[in-house]
This record gives sequence, C-alpha cells and structure tokens, in this order.
Amino acid sequence: MRITTNFLLKTSKQKKDGSHPLYIRATLSGQRIELSTGIFIKAEFWDKDGQLVIGKHPDARLLNKQLNRITSKIHEVYYKLEALGDDFDISTIKEHLIGSSYYYLLDVFKLVIQTIEKKVGFGYANGTYKHYKTTLKRLQLFLKETKYQDDIPLHKIDYNFLNAFDTYLKIKHHVSDHSVSKYHKQLRKILNDAVAMNQLDKNPYSNFKIKHYKGKRDYLSLQEIKTLETKIFDIERISVVRDIFIFACYTGLSYSDIASLSKSNLISGDDGELWIVVDRIKTGTRCRIPILPKAKAIIDKYKNHPVSNQKGKLLPINSNQKMNSYLKEIADICQIKKQLTMHVARHTFATSITLANGVPIETVSKMLGHTSLKTTQIYGKIIDSKISKDMKKLKTLL
Repeated sequence: MRITTNFLLKTSKQKKDGSHPLYIRATLSGQRIELSTGIFIKAEFWDKDGQLVIGKHPDARLLNKQLNRITSKIHEVYYKLEALGDDFDISTIKEHLIGSSYYYLLDVFKLVIQTIEKKVGFGYANGTYKHYKTTLKRLQLFLKETKYQDDIPLHKIDYNFLNAFDTYLKIKHHVSDHSVSKYHKQLRKILNDAVAMNQLDKNPYSNFKIKHYKGKRDYLSLQEIKTLETKIFDIERISVVRDIFIFACYTGLSYSDIASLSKSNLISGDDGELWIVVDRIKTGTRCRIPILPKAKAIIDKYKNHPVSNQKGKLLPINSNQKMNSYLKEIADICQIKKQLTMHVARHTFATSITLANGVPIETVSKMLGHTSLKTTQIYGKIIDSKISKDMKKLKTLL
C-alpha cells in the first residue's frame, strides 16, 4: 500500500500574530502520524484544497518549496524502507524522520533576509541588509565549490561544516579575520532563527568558537580637526564634503542619519538651545543632541543651498560612496595619514570631542543612540589607552 500525505493548518492553535502551525499528516495502511513543519501562517494564506501557500503571501514561493521538500523526504524514507524488504509501518517511518531535517540552509537564509529587508528603517539599516546578502552569496559559492553542492539540510550543519567554511573564506578568498568573524556572526544568527522556528534542534555554533576581532576605530585629534576646519578649498564640492564631515564630528551622527535630516529635526530645547532630535536609521533609537556652535555655523551656512532646498534636507549631502571618495582626496590635501570616512567623524565625536573633554559616558551613549552602554565603553577604552600611552611617554621625559 502506498503512503499518502496532506498538510493540515491547526487553527485551534494560534500565535499572537494570528498565524497557525502547519502540520503534515502521513497515512499508511490506515495508520497515520502528524509532524510539525515548523511553518506558521495565517488562515487567509492557506489553500486547503490546493495544499499550498497562496501567491499573495510574500514568501509563498519559498514556503511552498519547503513543503515540497518535506513531502519528498517522507516519500524518500518510505521507498528506502520498501527497498530493504523488511516489514515496517508508519511508526518506523516516523522514527527515521525524527532527528532529520526538512529544512535547507539557503531557503531559511533567504526567508530571514526577506524579513530583514522589510524591516529596513525599523530596527535594521540598509547596510545590515546588504551585509546579509553578501554573506548569502559567500555561502552559495562555498556550497557550489565544495562537496555540499547546491544546498545543505540544516541538521547536517556541524563543526566540520563551519570549520570548512572558515577555511574556505580565509585560504581561498583571503578574507580578513575581521570580515570572517562577521560572516560567522550572521550565519549564527540565521541558525538561531532556525532553532526559534523549530527547524533545528540545536545551533552548531555552540561547539564552534567565533574568534572576535575588534575593528580599528580611527578618530581625529583636535589638531587634525582644526587642520580640516581652517583649510581653504578652491573646489566647492570638496569644501561642502569637508563641512559635512566636520558637522558629523560635532554631532556624532552617521552618514545615513545626516542624509535624513530636515529642518523639522531642529528643536528648541527646554534650555532654550537648539537641539537635533532624530530617530537613528540603523536602530530606530531616538537621539537628542544639543547643537554645538561649530555645527550650528554649518547649518546656517547651507540653509539656503539650492540642493538642500530642492531635496528638503538640512545639508547638501552626496552619496556615502562619493563622500568617502572625496574625503580621501581631502585627507591627501591636508596630509592627514588616517583614512577619512563618515564613520571616523562619528568616532571623533565620541572620543576627541566628548569623552576626552569630560562628558560622562552615559551622556555620550545617549547622544550616539547606542542601545547598550557596552558599545560606548569601547570608546572609553580608546581614551584610556591614549592616556596610558601619553603618560608612558611623559615618564621617559621626567
């Protein structure tokens, strides 16, 4: 007798978002088993007769692909047992299925990426979304160029797989240790999500240690800032980029946050002073930043700039790529050896402008929009190391 399968949406069980768990029922010789697929969907997206997720669901194609794999897996187990010639029943099939996975890495990865894409601007930055897409591409190449081929079931991901991926990145593609660490962290996050969705019993990263490499956080000294401020540029585009960089040094705002600023973000505070109030693009955290005189001067300088007025923005900012390209040119002109980027300006605000001048770290953390004080404490350690280095130098002179 052949085995039959069909999917059941358990409407008697419901999550807070209104979705229900989808189960698969397998029947053989009048006996049946029901297994969770790990998929939760709302009733409006399920076609009971067609046995599929309907097209208006944003992830319909991927979910239906997973359902097909689940069905195929059950039939695969059935045919293997039948070929052995031994007696078996539906319970035997269940025993073979338990512990195996119906879910594949790239399918789950794509689903998570689609969720992140929808949340860009609402807790996720566009840069984060792009980083996950890059990690996915690396994984796809790794799978194709190794024994794993097109994809791998989640339950087959183990220490050896993670170690092979690590070696592949470092040896074949010469990826930096810092970048390798980022790839691992994102893959670990995907596998954590798979565990949360009941698609994986345990995250294999529990046995694989990710080496943490702290990125170098360059920042400018007060003298370097002054060099930039006082330099006269004949080319307007260079002068504008310099001014926006200086503005970032005195506000701590990232490129994306500055690009989002309009006059509506300028608020008169209870102290009678002008403040910038903005929700960070990356995290959605609200930042309230008192405007220092040099930042105010830059706002005033560009308040009637045609590009600012046309776009309804506070400052005439270029794309981040162009900004960083022009900043490289500015560094060369000003003979600053550090690589200038908009993020260096943010680091400069945290270190040379605020912490080095006695602003409490809790205050700096609030202005930077950090969700954790630990993130800000990294800058505090930078300042401590600078003090230590300067004092050691002083000891040699005394």
